[in-house]
Amino acid sequence: MNPGKKKRILIVGGVAGGASCATRARRLCENCDIVLFERGPHVSFANCGLPYFVGDVIQSEAKLLVATPQLFRERFNIDVRTETEVVAINRETRMIEVRDLRSGEVDFEHYDALVLATGATPIRPSLPGIDLPGIHVVRTIPDSRKLKAAVSNAGSAVMVGGGFIGLEMAENLAGLGLKVTVLELANQVLPPLDPEMAFYVAERLQTCGVQLRLGEAVEAFTAKEGGGLSLQTSRGSAIESDLVILGIGVRPEVSLARKCSLELGERGGIRVDEFLHTSDPNIWAVGDVVEVKNRITGEWQLMPLAGPANRQGRIAASHIIYGFRCKAGQDAPPPLTFDGILGTAVCEVFGLTVATTGVSEKALRRAGIEDFQAVFLHPGHHVSYFPGAKPIHMKLLFSVRDGRILGAQAIGEADVARRIDVIATAMMQDATVYDLEEFELCYAPQFGAAKDPVNMAGMIASNVLRGDLALANWNDISNTDALILDVRSPAEFDAGYMPDALNIPLETLRERLAELPVDREILLVCGVGQRAYYAARTLKQAGFQVSILSGGMQTYRTFVKSTDVAG
Repeated sequence: MNPGKKKRILIVGGVAGGASCATRARRLCENCDIVLFERGPHVSFANCGLPYFVGDVIQSEAKLLVATPQLFRERFNIDVRTETEVVAINRETRMIEVRDLRSGEVDFEHYDALVLATGATPIRPSLPGIDLPGIHVVRTIPDSRKLKAAVSNAGSAVMVGGGFIGLEMAENLAGLGLKVTVLELANQVLPPLDPEMAFYVAERLQTCGVQLRLGEAVEAFTAKEGGGLSLQTSRGSAIESDLVILGIGVRPEVSLARKCSLELGERGGIRVDEFLHTSDPNIWAVGDVVEVKNRITGEWQLMPLAGPANRQGRIAASHIIYGFRCKAGQDAPPPLTFDGILGTAVCEVFGLTVATTGVSEKALRRAGIEDFQAVFLHPGHHVSYFPGAKPIHMKLLFSVRDGRILGAQAIGEADVARRIDVIATAMMQDATVYDLEEFELCYAPQFGAAKDPVNMAGMIASNVLRGDLALANWNDISNTDALILDVRSPAEFDAGYMPDALNIPLETLRERLAELPVDREILLVCGVGQRAYYAARTLKQAGFQVSILSGGMQTYRTFVKSTDVAG
């Protein structure tokens, strides 16, 4: 680039995407003029920490500030202008119109490259009473400050929405002593999960005193005489509460993009390419405002996560500087590319860690993908003989054609995120279940097992693909004509069993083969799946038609009881 002429990079919005873009651009170009405009009072803050600030887990508001305008100026020589709104973009002249929200003054700024990191806004449905006092959203530090003040005088709260943020808020409000109700339109909490996995979370919420109202929507709000609110629901009932928090999702803030006729996608976000380039050659977009491609299904979707937003900011900055250098006739390495997302996410609910990556079973079916299998397993987070072992409930989805990993969900009290992170890393490299069974992972009794849960998931799935193990579909057992054979001990069987199941303990199975039909399919079940697998190998080699019910009675419990929770 010509040292005598500075290129101007203007960034609209801070937080994760915009702030990352600004600092990456500075690291690549000391001579560029970089200005970041932020409508709110804070340029970079920990959005994910807001529920914990409301719940007094994070007691200082200052702890939520990742970086200040002063830090941007002194460390990076970046001009940050907070409480400043960009109100219009002139693509032909490459000018933006800027309004100072404190003084009302309007100014115009020229750009060589413009980055939109305008984020997303909380959804506030057009319902009667939606603007009444006492109805809150939690998206910014000022939002959380208002809610924190309201909570100090409240005894009850309704969380509308049972997603990640909604459940984190429910936990924090309950921790402050409030009576909490979660109202969720879907028949399960955490809609990104499959229902039988979300069951564990619903069970923990109810155990900890949170009332769940699933499959139910709010239709109107009314103010109560003397204070508080009443929510009228789709089931014709009323819920009374001191305050309400809306957590039903966010939508991309695309007003600027729409006004200047940038291309938007079907999901309502800005459409970008692998370099985060918009339909305008001089404008990029990053973060919650853009649509991204799912790496598994190839579908466009919205994914408001901090990790992808940070990566997008870095990639956009790299592409901008690469373009500047190429136009100046300088050599430059090819820029990074953004090749889509897996949707890796984690949250904690009353001590229960919930993590997911890739696509759920229901999302695969929605995308028209049917050639997959699911395995369930319930290993300890470390070996059982070492004190303190906790179960991890896992579901792994994989392609039956080539073993490619399509998704994984895991829930437990210890080391859950680590296992999902390993699987997510494998998926980024297009690994298969055969790779999972071969992974060399850390082992010591207090950390894992010689066969780590990740290895175990890979081994079970690989056994299926090699033909060593056939799986029955849990969704079909209510209509099956097969014999259900339970190979647990008599004591375990008597404590609870599937309807019409025959009990033959694994230890006596070989002596009792004559009791089994050779012309009828046999579905094997045990506690968590291991003994059923051993039995399946024995019976298959003896000529029987056998499949196992993956995950055993532990998984059966979730399929049966998840419908009870939803009701």
